[in-house]
Amino acid sequence: MPFSIRGLEARAFSDLFRLTDNELAALGARRVLADEADAFPCRVSLKRVSIGSELLLLNHAHQQTTTSPYRASGPIYVSRNADTGYYRGELPPILRDRLLSLRAYDADAIMVDAEVAEGEQVLDLVERFLANANVAHVDAHFARRGCFAARIERD
Repeated sequence: MPFSIRGLEARAFSDLFRLTDNELAALGARRVLADEADAFPCRVSLKRVSIGSELLLLNHAHQQTTTSPYRASGPIYVSRNADTGYYRGELPPILRDRLLSLRAYDADAIMVDAEVAEGEQVLDLVERFLANANVAHVDAHFARRGCFAARIERD
């Protein structure tokens, strides 16, 4: 089943980088510098950032359907210089070697299936979930911390 994964839109976050640390704190966000490799997955580029990169840690509403009991938000990292990543038929770098919780939702944002997987198993699950006509999209979360990683949709 052909699928694509698009990072969050970079322009949605660009103005936040102009805010002071106090202004960010008032919004429940903070500026951070990556101080270790592979610890700061950018949800815009869908890549790992280099040590020393500037990011924002903020809350993002990834499941926004107000009539769904599954509406949800959570913390994400966004890199200052990120371009919106797009991956067709393959997993982006931040999803390739992490334990993921994959959650399949219908058009009303009701969860219809879920599973935990890693590596090649992720692709098998994505294919299985998207083969179900009731599934509108699949959300990937980092299983250990539970943070939203990316949305997976049919092509």
